Amino acid sequence: MTVQQVLLLLLLWMWLPHPCHTEMLFRRTPDLRPKSFGGRALGNDGKAIHRQKRGWMWNQFFLLEEYTGSDYQYVGKLHSDQDKGDGSLKYILSGDGAGTLFIIDEKTGDIHATRRIDREEKAFYTLRAQAINRRTLRPVEPESEFVIKIHDINDNEPTFPEEIYTASVPEMSVVGIIRTALPNMNRENREQYQVVIQAKDMGGQMGGLSGTTTVNITLTDVNDNPPRFPQSTIHLRIPESSPVGTAIGSVKATDADTGKNAEVEYRIIDGDGTDMFDIVTQKDTQEGIITVRKPLDYETRRLYTLKVEAENTHVDPRFYYLGPFKDTTIVKISVEDVDEPPVFSRSSYLFEVHEDIELGTIIGTVMARDPDSASSPIRFSLDRHTDLDRIFNIHSGNGSIYTSKPLDREISQWHNLSVIAAEINNPKDTTRVPVYVRILDVNDNAPQFAVFYDTFVCENARAGQLIQTISAVDKDDPLGGQKFFFSLAAVNPNFTVQDNEDNTARILTRRNGFSRHEISTYLLPVVISDNDYPIQSSTGTLTIRVCACDSRGNMQSCSAEALLLPAGLSTGALVAILLCIIILLVIVVLFAALKRQRKKEPLILSKEDIRDNIVSYNDEGGGEEDTQAFDIGTLRNPAAIEDKKLRRDIIPETLFVPRRTPSAPDNTDVRDFINQRLKEHDTDPSAPPYDSLATYAYEGNDSIAESLSSLESGTTEGDQNYDYLREWGPRFNKLAEMYGGGESDKDTS
Repeated sequence: MTVQQVLLLLLLWMWLPHPCHTEMLFRRTPDLRPKSFGGRALGNDGKAIHRQKRGWMWNQFFLLEEYTGSDYQYVGKLHSDQDKGDGSLKYILSGDGAGTLFIIDEKTGDIHATRRIDREEKAFYTLRAQAINRRTLRPVEPESEFVIKIHDINDNEPTFPEEIYTASVPEMSVVGIIRTALPNMNRENREQYQVVIQAKDMGGQMGGLSGTTTVNITLTDVNDNPPRFPQSTIHLRIPESSPVGTAIGSVKATDADTGKNAEVEYRIIDGDGTDMFDIVTQKDTQEGIITVRKPLDYETRRLYTLKVEAENTHVDPRFYYLGPFKDTTIVKISVEDVDEPPVFSRSSYLFEVHEDIELGTIIGTVMARDPDSASSPIRFSLDRHTDLDRIFNIHSGNGSIYTSKPLDREISQWHNLSVIAAEINNPKDTTRVPVYVRILDVNDNAPQFAVFYDTFVCENARAGQLIQTISAVDKDDPLGGQKFFFSLAAVNPNFTVQDNEDNTARILTRRNGFSRHEISTYLLPVVISDNDYPIQSSTGTLTIRVCACDSRGNMQSCSAEALLLPAGLSTGALVAILLCIIILLVIVVLFAALKRQRKKEPLILSKEDIRDNIVSYNDEGGGEEDTQAFDIGTLRNPAAIEDKKLRRDIIPETLFVPRRTPSAPDNTDVRDFINQRLKEHDTDPSAPPYDSLATYAYEGNDSIAESLSSLESGTTEGDQNYDYLREWGPRFNKLAEMYGGGESDKDTS
C-alpha cells in the first residue's frame, strides 16, 4: 500500500461520521421492493391502495478492524419512525454474521460486534433489518438491507511472495535496476552474491511496518577471456609405419570462461607439415587431435614443424577491446624409424599371355624394394594357395613369373596369384601384392556338333526334303565372333548339306524313296570348320535311320525286324511272353535252392573223422563234468608248457616225480613236437589221459570201457567191442552206431 493510498483513506475517515458517537439518521426513502406495482399496491377489489411512505433512519455503518477493547464494539443503532419508545416494537437482524458476529438489542436497535474483525479476511458485511410489532408479530416496516464496512488499519507488514529469490546478472553489466557497488564485477573472481532487500509501508514514515527477502545473485559468464596455450612449444613423436588417420597427439588451450564462451576451434595455419597432418577439434574435451594425413617416411623427412592456432568460436563484440580471442603454439613432430617390409612398385599387376606359349615363358615381372636405408635384398615367392595346380612359378631373385604347366583358356581364363616379397635379412617382414593373369584365346579347338542329333528319313521322302537342321559350337572365343562352315566330307548320292551362313546347316535328301529292307541306317560325315587362324575343322558323323512314316511325315517305326514278325503277334505280346519265361526261371531256381537246404549231411562220414570233429549233444547227463580244454598255444611255444596236471577228482595212489623234457627250440617242427608229447603221455602212468582236444576227469575203476577216449587209440589199433553201448539206452544209440558200424564195415571189407 503506497503512501498516497494511506493519506486518501485518512482523509475519508475524517469526513465520515464515526459510528461510535453519532446515530445516522436518513430521510424516509420509498419502498422499492417487488410488492409495489407501478408505485401502487392493489387491494382485494383490484383498486389501488395508497400507502404512506416510511423509511429507516440509517443506511450503512463503519467499523474499525482489530478492536482490542474488553466490551463488545458498538456498531450503530437502528431506529424506525414508528418506534414510540414504549417498547412495542421488536428489532430483528439477519444476514452475514447476524446472531454470532453481530447482535442487536431488540428494544433499542443497538448493534454490537462480539469479536475482533479482520478486514483482510472480509471487507464488508451485508445484513437485513426488520421492525415487527411485539404483540402481533407483524412487521411494521418492510425488511431492508444495510452494509457494515470494515475500516483498514496498518496491522500487516509488507511481505514478499517468495522468501528467497534467485537472479542472474551477466558479468561486466552496466548500471541497471540493481545498482552494483563494485565496478567491473568479474565472474572468474566471484560468481555468487547474496543481497537482503527490505520493504516498508507508509512511505517509510514512523509507525510503518517492514518486510525483508533474500536475493541470490549469480554472475553469468560472458566471453571476456581469450584461450591460452599453456606451452609455447609442444613435442610429439610418431613411427613412420603409422597408417593414414592415426592420431599422433593432442593440444589444448585453456579458457577461463565456461559453456559456449569457452568453445575453441583449432587449425594449422603454418609450418612445413601442413600437407602431411590434419587437426580435428574434439567438442567434448575441447582438444585439438593431430592426425596423419599422408604416409610418413623416415628416410625422406624426420622432423615436421606446425603452427597451431586456437580461437574462440563465439566472440562478443563488446569485449574486442580486451584483445584478440585466439592464441598460437608450435608443434614439432619427430618421425621414428621402423624396419619396414618391402614395397612393391605397384599396388597390383596385370599380365596378359596367350594360351599357346611354351613352358618356361616369362609372362611378367614384379618389382619391390626395401624402403629402409639398409636396403636389404628381396626374395620373391608365390602363395601356393592361390596357385594350387602349380601352373606358374617365380624367380626368387628378380621376381620374374613364368609358366610351369601348359595354359588352357577354355579351362581357366583368369588366374589370380599372390606374390610375397620378404627381406632376406628379416624374412618375417613380408608384403603381398595381387597379380592377375589373363589368358588370351588361341584358335586351338575345332568346332563340333552342338548336340547329339537323332535323325531319320521317311521311306516315302522326296528329293530336296529337309530332314535335319544342325548347328555347331566352339570352345574358342575369337574377337570377331564365331563363324562356322558346313560341308560333306565326300559326295553322297543320298543326302546333301546346305549351309545357312548363320552357323547352322540343313540336311536335305537327294533322291526319292528309301527302303528299310535294303539299308536301315545311313552314316553321313559332315565337315565343320571355323574362320579363325589357324583354321580348325572337325568331322562329325550324322546317323540317319530309315523309318516308316504316315502321310504327314510323322515317324511310326524305324526297325527293319518289325517287318518279319507275324501279322497277328504284336510287340506287347512278345514282351508278355518274355516276362513269363523269366518268372518261370526264377521259380525253378528258388525251388532248387530250397531243396538243397533241406538235405542233411552225415555227422561223421568215416571212422577216420572221429577225432577231427566235435559232436554236440543237447541231452543232459552221460557226459563228464570236469573237463579242461587243451591249450593249443603250447604247440607254437613249447617253452610255455605248464606242469602236468593230476586228476582233480581222486587222490593218486602213487605220486611220481614229473619228468621234464628239454624244451624244443622255437623253430621245432610241430609234427615232431606232437609225436614227442604223445609218446611222453603214453609212457607216463601218472599223467591223466587226454588227447589233442580236451582233458576228461577220471570216472572210476568200475567202468567197462574205462574212458571214452584214450591216448592208446592214437598208437594201437586193437579190436574193441562196443556192443554194450546199445544197452545204455536210446541216448547212446548214435554212439553205438558210430563205433559199432565202423567195426562191421571193417569186417565186411
